[in-house]
Amino acid sequence: MPEQPLARTETGIGHSVRRREDQRLLRGQGRFVGDMTVPGQLHAAFLRSPHAHARILRLRTETARAMSGVVAIFTGTDLRTAGVGSLPSGWVVRDRAGRPNAEPPHYPLATDKVRHVGEPLAVVIAETQAAARDAAEAIEADYEVLDAAADLGTALAAEAPRVWDHLPGNLCCDWEIGDLAAVEAAFARAAHRVRLTLTNNRLVPAPMEPRAALATHDTAMGTTTLWTTSQNPHTVRGTLCGSVLNIPETDLRVVSPDVGGGFGTKIFLYPEETTLTWAARRLGRAIRWVGDRTESFLTDVQGRDHRTEAELALDAEGTFIGLRVVTLANVGAYLTGGATAIPTYYYAPLLAGVYRTPAIWCNVKLTFTNTVSVDAYRGAGRPEASYVLERLVDEAAKVTGIDRVALRRRNFIGADQFPYATPLGLEYDSGDHESTLRLALEAADLDGFPARKEEARRRGRLRGFGISTYVEIAGGTPSRVVGQLGGRGARSESAQVRVHPSGAVTVFSGAHSHGQGHETTFAQIVADRLGVPFERVRLVQGDTDQVPFGRGTAASRSLVVGGSAIVKAMDKIVAKGRRIAAHRLEASAEDIVFEPGLFRVDGTDRAMTFAEVARAAYTPHDYPIDEIEPGLDETAFYDPKNWTYPGGCHVCELEVDPETGEVALEKVVAVDDLGAIINPMIVHGQVHGGLAQGAGQALLEGCCFDEAGQMLTASFQDYAMPRAHDLPAFTVLTHGTPCEHNPLKAKGCAEVGSVGLPPAVVNALLDALREAGVRDISMPATPQRVWQAIQNASHTSTARL
Repeated sequence: MPEQPLARTETGIGHSVRRREDQRLLRGQGRFVGDMTVPGQLHAAFLRSPHAHARILRLRTETARAMSGVVAIFTGTDLRTAGVGSLPSGWVVRDRAGRPNAEPPHYPLATDKVRHVGEPLAVVIAETQAAARDAAEAIEADYEVLDAAADLGTALAAEAPRVWDHLPGNLCCDWEIGDLAAVEAAFARAAHRVRLTLTNNRLVPAPMEPRAALATHDTAMGTTTLWTTSQNPHTVRGTLCGSVLNIPETDLRVVSPDVGGGFGTKIFLYPEETTLTWAARRLGRAIRWVGDRTESFLTDVQGRDHRTEAELALDAEGTFIGLRVVTLANVGAYLTGGATAIPTYYYAPLLAGVYRTPAIWCNVKLTFTNTVSVDAYRGAGRPEASYVLERLVDEAAKVTGIDRVALRRRNFIGADQFPYATPLGLEYDSGDHESTLRLALEAADLDGFPARKEEARRRGRLRGFGISTYVEIAGGTPSRVVGQLGGRGARSESAQVRVHPSGAVTVFSGAHSHGQGHETTFAQIVADRLGVPFERVRLVQGDTDQVPFGRGTAASRSLVVGGSAIVKAMDKIVAKGRRIAAHRLEASAEDIVFEPGLFRVDGTDRAMTFAEVARAAYTPHDYPIDEIEPGLDETAFYDPKNWTYPGGCHVCELEVDPETGEVALEKVVAVDDLGAIINPMIVHGQVHGGLAQGAGQALLEGCCFDEAGQMLTASFQDYAMPRAHDLPAFTVLTHGTPCEHNPLKAKGCAEVGSVGLPPAVVNALLDALREAGVRDISMPATPQRVWQAIQNASHTSTARL
């Protein structure tokens, strides 16, 4: 008789299994780069520009070189002379005439000019961190300070200072999508036209863990290891080894251990880790750098920063017939990995939203400024699109007199209309917008809102109710589409599933977690599919020497793409297991049926457990070796066929104190269509995190610069992150329609909170402020901004009287 398969506990797909990684993290046993040390390590500190725009006239390093503990000082000229190349962008988009976007060089250390505050000019390598910092401060730098183009609104003017001398007007690319002629025809026949000027405020990602790097070099082997806080170590290795350092990939190992948050800002290759890798190879020593919070504010990639003019055309019945959008998008001084793709391909196609608008046109002007780079931040283009569209829809409801809920329902893509091709090139495979809207309004008790509003009025408060219905793209871009759109890399993902002789499983994944719980959810997938006990599945990630080539984690791709690669690898495991079982059970492989934990001859009681097949795979005493290789270890790559399209409805109810402008979030309801869900608890946690960041953008967070390009919000004293008391107890519900093109039927969940909530908050705020005469307000709607809007509206009303 075969061994009995172990009983399966509630650890498979669909169960809220507690995160196994939390055990070490909560006990302070996580492995973070900032905590790592090696014997004999040196320390790095960077000299950074105090100016947003200046010519470097001279660097005097003699005094610093003579200071105690200093081992070396390198400048941008040193790296250029040694052949260190420019950090490349990951995408090339083309303008209206088909010309590629401008792509100025981005050298790790500045040589001729500095173009934003905090840009590194030199690195000091010393025996201690204190010695490195002291010596960096002792370097004497002479600058010719230049006028800065720090404001997005004026950077394109002919007379604006040039970030790059060869680019008049600071234009990186004038890009468009859609059918302008069809849109103009729609506006010509429209019964109603709605126009808004909108700002998507600039945000600082601010993960808990600042960036850090530790580079070591083995002089005997000629190999270097870079430990870094990265969301995708293979991309860091590939970029470094390519045109930047021009070394074989076999000479560089990149390891990203536990990462304390990323939100997009840790996707990219930065000057600091580039410089450390080169210097470690040059000196043959280990070098460590840990950024402080000020460096994070000044140098880490930031998000959003759009200025938009948007117009919606409707017919007499309130049907959307045309949408016209013009956006200025800040890319900062240098292009990073997705800087040109986020404000174009990850933004404009989402302007179709959940609606059947037949004609849409969008023009995006990518603009250089003397500020740190702007690129992916949680949602990456999709929150910007959702905000534009949902603000327009609420405004259209006011103009037409149609109820805002009825107007949305009138224009929804129906559940029976999927798959649905939008006029901007996307094909939504599934969705049910009517149901998510209905469930959200029921959970938020819209019917009871008038009574709550009246009760608030008696207390001297203004109460508002806001709605946002959205769809986003997630799960990574299909490689075929990436190539067509100008991406320089593919988007497939790898997984290796290694079954050990005991039946235990190790999964090697090219995805990489920075808080998402991969060690738990990936183990759940394996436990569910193979019938292996959850406790006997382990995950290896974040190490380019152990994991097949992968693209890390961004754009809610881990489960959708990385998880699908694991499923493909398991399919290969099962296929080989059937052949092994067929040999041992003296049956045809076609007659072997696999159910989790058991291989069985169809129609009989003859069977082998998964563990027995695993043991047999490594003890091929009587195998036909020419037909069945020993071992049970398979690798697979998965390339998505399409984006996935999470969607849903977010509702916000809030109160305003008109005397102070203070806004209190009273209720937030999120009903999201995320496809199939592996671990509901982790999904809820991801949605909560996105909602918190969405609320932060709407009400608190805003990164500001003065005319000289100095950041005015360069610490948490000036940059207002949401705290626990700023947030209500979120109500998070799901109503999923399955994705039709990946084996897990999943859509992605990590970014929906930041996509759906900001317009719901602002719509609720304007609903509350309407009786005070306020018609518009910009994010972040801080108490000062809300109070000022009320005062302005009051003065305007008085003047009219």
